[in-house]
Amino acid sequence: MTAISADNIERYAVVGNPVAHSRSPQIHQAFAQQFAAQITYEKVLVEPGQFAAFVDQFAAQGGAGMNVTVPFKADAFAYADETDELATAAQAVNTLVFREGHPVLGYNTDGIGLCNDLQQRYAVEVRGINVLILGAGGAASGVLQPLLALSPNKLVVANRTLSKAQELVQHHLQFLPAGAPLACSRFEQLQGNFDLVINATSTGLSGDTVRIAPAIVEHAFCYDMSYGPAALFCRWAQQQGAAQSVDGLGMLVEQAAQSFFLWRNQRPQTEPVVKMLRASL
Repeated sequence: MTAISADNIERYAVVGNPVAHSRSPQIHQAFAQQFAAQITYEKVLVEPGQFAAFVDQFAAQGGAGMNVTVPFKADAFAYADETDELATAAQAVNTLVFREGHPVLGYNTDGIGLCNDLQQRYAVEVRGINVLILGAGGAASGVLQPLLALSPNKLVVANRTLSKAQELVQHHLQFLPAGAPLACSRFEQLQGNFDLVINATSTGLSGDTVRIAPAIVEHAFCYDMSYGPAALFCRWAQQQGAAQSVDGLGMLVEQAAQSFFLWRNQRPQTEPVVKMLRASL
């Protein structure tokens, strides 16, 4: 890999496996254009077990920042010298910041991206409502704390395997004040009314992936963290009478905008980039 020699061109990358599908280079180049900034941004396929070695090389060659996607978010958390409270709670980092002579900083911008998309793009008010998250993996873990910070009436994590949901809830409760409105359930045992339903499973709702009663999403605002053709839950919820059903394209852009801000202290406009990506889907 060739280092960037020009002092005014900052170098960034997204690392994952797989990573070919990533739209991060397109997003960050669009952000940079808003500020007439010159950057390079590449996507890099890294083999399991090689994450730390690659990051060492990238930083040594003048890399300024890195986005991290599956399956390396836990590796990035272990790699960072210091992490913010959201990354610490999630035990996962999706944004690394490199500054010569300073500790490597790790952040998790996923939950901020989700909440910004819900509030700013769709005017969803989380305070006082009932929230359901489907799935108990890394995607769910990354958004729990920011959602709870918005003061819902209750937040339920549902999963096919109850023990995994219980483990996630117990882990996050240690970072929350006593009496935090966080609970868990199996998919089949879900009861009650939910105002906001968020799909954080990896494959969406298809076949046996997520077995929940259609009544759970009826009249709810439904949000699929997947986007485009992968947003199967989004389409299913719409068919079941959801009040509104949207995919996670806005979250993708919003979490990237937070990364861009952490790297460059510049807050990009996200709506033009969402529209650009939507047109390309």
